[in-house]
Amino acid sequence: MTNLQEYSQLNLSDILHSLNHYYMVTQTDDEGLITSVNKNFLTTSSWTPKRILGKTIWQMFDESETAQTSLHTIWSELQEGKTWFGTAKKSKRTGETYYTNMLAIPTMSEEDTLLSALFLELDITESVELKERLEQIAFIDLETNLMSRHRLEVLVNEMIQEEKSFSFVYLSIDHYYTLKELQAGTAETELTQAFANRLKRYFQDNPIARTGSSQFVVLTPFGDWYVQGFLDFLKQQPIYVGSEALPLSISGSIVRYPEDQKSFVNLVEASSMTLEEVRLQGGGRITSLSASSHKVLDRRSLINRKLLTALDHNALQVVYQPQYDIAQKTITVYEALVRWEDEELGTVSPDELIPIAEANGLITNIGSYVLTEAAQLAVKLNDFKGAPHVSVNTSVREFSNQPMKNNILGILQVNACVPSQLELEITEKFAFQAEEEQSIIQQMKELQDAGVSFILDDFGTGYASFRYMQHLPISKIKIDKVYTDALLTHPKTQQLVEGMIRFGKSMGLYTIAEGVETKAQFDALTTMGVDAVQGYYIGTPVLAESILK
Repeated sequence: MTNLQEYSQLNLSDILHSLNHYYMVTQTDDEGLITSVNKNFLTTSSWTPKRILGKTIWQMFDESETAQTSLHTIWSELQEGKTWFGTAKKSKRTGETYYTNMLAIPTMSEEDTLLSALFLELDITESVELKERLEQIAFIDLETNLMSRHRLEVLVNEMIQEEKSFSFVYLSIDHYYTLKELQAGTAETELTQAFANRLKRYFQDNPIARTGSSQFVVLTPFGDWYVQGFLDFLKQQPIYVGSEALPLSISGSIVRYPEDQKSFVNLVEASSMTLEEVRLQGGGRITSLSASSHKVLDRRSLINRKLLTALDHNALQVVYQPQYDIAQKTITVYEALVRWEDEELGTVSPDELIPIAEANGLITNIGSYVLTEAAQLAVKLNDFKGAPHVSVNTSVREFSNQPMKNNILGILQVNACVPSQLELEITEKFAFQAEEEQSIIQQMKELQDAGVSFILDDFGTGYASFRYMQHLPISKIKIDKVYTDALLTHPKTQQLVEGMIRFGKSMGLYTIAEGVETKAQFDALTTMGVDAVQGYYIGTPVLAESILK
């Protein structure tokens, strides 16, 4: 042994002396036979020196194939002179399993062969068992003992990987909260548990999950006729409150794998769409995915697959629709709209594109692209009469996922666009969610301080909450096209629009009417006192080149 090795061995002895108090320590020879152990090891493992010394290290590990394979890997690493660290599954003298965090250190000869091995371990059995219990809780709905949504997703993915055919049956209790109110004096969970019990009795060995307060999923190989028979079973086995049966109505959908959809996400999406159709038709039925819904979902799936390529190949275009200021009698704003023309898909409208981009995480990429194009146009519009601004639609997802303020100001700076040339349009849904997230409100206020204006789009069609009008930095509102369409045919709509315009003025807000397509609509809105109009009567969306000409 060289002087360097002697020095290393001396240091190792010193280290062992100080670590003995905290760690389980085991030493073996080059064949894996145990030569020494410390008191901590004996206490934790229940082994005695007489029964352990001279025995192989393999006896100390759990007999399961996984544990033995892990030890084989450890020993192979040691023979190559490599240190190993990880979790080991061990076996006590009593046969009980325990877990350790293990550090395995080799001592090598001058010929690079293994002389001995040192194992330092900490007992982590409690932590591992706690994790397993938490995972079990995550897999089980505690009220009903059905699978959780998380376990459902894992199981569906396993079945898909094994190419097993099944029906994804999505069931929902109609008017759930009204029914709970009828349960006066009973336990809050009684309705849910009673319904879950009937699911178990009818579907028996089929996997069942609870995915929401009143939503359940059954995975079954049975056909539609059997699934739909569950409604008759409920009539025969009603849920009672006192002596009276609850008026239980169930809506449901059946989506098949692999005929209808081929992933967990798509199965859920298809089920939700079908369930919504059932409820719009009055509920109380279980039906299969319709041909029209299948077509919509297939198109969404195709858009989702092709979108990334479209971004990479610059297939998206930005067009701009003018906004006419009635008092100034000129175009003061151009709204940026993203457009995608594809050979296979045809025209993909923003209404189709944006929800899909929000779901797959590409909304930020699209938003940055549109903002960059709009900023470049805004700079060129400085030479036009009145220096029109540019407005860009933005998503709450963009503000939630990153410091959007920095992204916006960075793009404006790179393109030499003054922040006051930019207006950001938000929906009432955005406003509603922003009210709940202080970080979004803060970013909006900082952008306003920098000069950016905010417009509340689709006014009157969303959550109808005016609280956010007090908290969000909104300077303009846009009356939705649905009101403009009915303006000349419904007297109450006229009164409603007039009320919106008066409300805007009372709040000091600039009011815009969307979807103006005729002179009659334009004249009526002008008489009502609207500040600006936008729509085909003023101009259709066009490319930046057409504006600059």
